[in-house]
Amino acid sequence: MKLIKNKSFAFAFLLLLLVHSVLTAQVKTPPKFVGVRGKEFVLPDGKPIFLKGINLGNWLLPEGYMFEFKKANSAQMIYTVFNQLVGETEARKFWKQFQNNYITREDIKFIKRSGFNSVRVPFSYRLFVSENNPQKLEGVGYELLDRVINWCKQEGLYVVLDMHAAPGGQTGDNIDDGAGYPFLFESAEDQDLTIKIWQKLAARYKNESIIIGYDLLNEPIATHFDKDYFNPKLEPLYKRITAAIRTVDKNHLIFLGGAQWDSNFKVFGAPFDKKLVYTFHKYWTATDQSVIQEYVDFSNKYNVPLWMGESGENSYEWIDAFRKLLEKNQIGWCFWTYKRLNANATIASIKRNKDWDEIVKFAESPRTTFEEIRRERPPKAKIDKALADYLEQVKFANCRVNEEYLKALGLK
Repeated sequence: MKLIKNKSFAFAFLLLLLVHSVLTAQVKTPPKFVGVRGKEFVLPDGKPIFLKGINLGNWLLPEGYMFEFKKANSAQMIYTVFNQLVGETEARKFWKQFQNNYITREDIKFIKRSGFNSVRVPFSYRLFVSENNPQKLEGVGYELLDRVINWCKQEGLYVVLDMHAAPGGQTGDNIDDGAGYPFLFESAEDQDLTIKIWQKLAARYKNESIIIGYDLLNEPIATHFDKDYFNPKLEPLYKRITAAIRTVDKNHLIFLGGAQWDSNFKVFGAPFDKKLVYTFHKYWTATDQSVIQEYVDFSNKYNVPLWMGESGENSYEWIDAFRKLLEKNQIGWCFWTYKRLNANATIASIKRNKDWDEIVKFAESPRTTFEEIRRERPPKAKIDKALADYLEQVKFANCRVNEEYLKALGLK
């Protein structure tokens, strides 16, 4: 009888342990996110964090100057050059390998090791929709973002996602890979697609705490266009995108860039969400307080954080001076850009082989007729070698690190 009682007790005890383990497994610790407190970014433990970042430009949205192209300066123009050089099938293979080689785990490790604590990931909306049916939200972009976010998570490197090219074009220049006009603000369909993409991304990453937030539209409304007409359309679109994101993700910060290359904050009213960050870009200006005072005034007025999302492409002396100005004003920064071809004003410089001259020459040549394309196209052997060499040279192990650039940013 005593034996039966002991067995019953043991069984009951084991059953309780099993129930406890199941319940414990189901109760997961909720992820904790970078937030804002007044004008500061704060970590989950409440300690402030000063953002020091670098942009991963050219990776998910090619830009002509990073290939030393002048005429073929937008992504679609660049793709056309490669299609004409090797055909669409081989060009697709090239771009797939380009995406695999340009930013790798080794790049992310190096960025973290150099002293950065964050990256901004510019991307084109085209990577997140079907090529033949843009309303179908599927593409290689999701996998590519998953990959880099996972690497950053392993290294403890925070991430800001940046829609650099929105449907219809938000800027009206080559950088948005559009048609040379900010059609986004006149097209209800393009606006709806922009909102759907952001909502899907937010749903996908709502629990990913290594992501700081979402930079909704890069450099909207260039200076070439009617500001009185376009500028009043910007903040209402920001509000619509933010509202859609908040239906699936209440955790992450929302970054809002001003009009006219992210420089004009007059388009903004009072903050409409508790987790907003206001971001500006500055290139080729003076490096004194007058350059940023209007943004400081805005931050003081509404007690909101500022973030300098892009700057650089200048001398080491200028970068050092502007970086110090930002830090004096407690403005976190993210310089442009991490890697590009044959350059000093970047962290990692891609070595340029002589055969690349043939690719640049073709890209700059007149190619308005098939006769011109045939006449200007280099011999196949030269094309193949130039592209193969480039894909090898973009790997981090083959790049030259510009130590002076790092020093100008106050890093190792």
